[in-house]
Amino acid sequence: MQFSDLILNNWHVKAVSVILIVAAWIDGKELRVPNWITYPMVFAGLIYSTSTGGVDGFVAGLLGMFTGLLTLLPLYSVGGMGAGDVKLMAGIGAWMGWQITLAAFGVSVVVGAIMAVIMVLRKRSFTHHYANFLMILNEWKTVRDPRKLSEIAAERKPQMMLLPYGIPICIGTIGYFWFENMI
Repeated sequence: MQFSDLILNNWHVKAVSVILIVAAWIDGKELRVPNWITYPMVFAGLIYSTSTGGVDGFVAGLLGMFTGLLTLLPLYSVGGMGAGDVKLMAGIGAWMGWQITLAAFGVSVVVGAIMAVIMVLRKRSFTHHYANFLMILNEWKTVRDPRKLSEIAAERKPQMMLLPYGIPICIGTIGYFWFENMI
């Protein structure tokens, strides 16, 4: 296989992977995924989907984008996730479609859970974080207003250990690409 074939074969998967690596790097340093990455990613994904599939491709890109949004939007709406992470998943969806986005999200959740447990164990604060987890779970069961949940989360945020979720999204998505021989 020639080098050009290696680069051009599934180039869109490689492009998404590079974007995810940059987003994860920034999220790890700044605890945010900037709009200058997410918005162009979404728009370029929709353009790519349209150029490869016409109207059907555009619809597939939109469906993927909305799937990506819906995976993390519930957590964002109650203050448990940043907007950049949500838009990053939307970008994956715009490029890759709903099925790959859903699968990548599933792997990212597992990676995020493992990372969260490792962070808690390294800080030796399992009891504290388990109590917080139970408190948040109870809030979700008893407080029905998402705005109130978001306010409660905002008040609690300065005392919480934060996981830059762009990192699990990156690792989970690229891991899924690799597992499916897409890279």
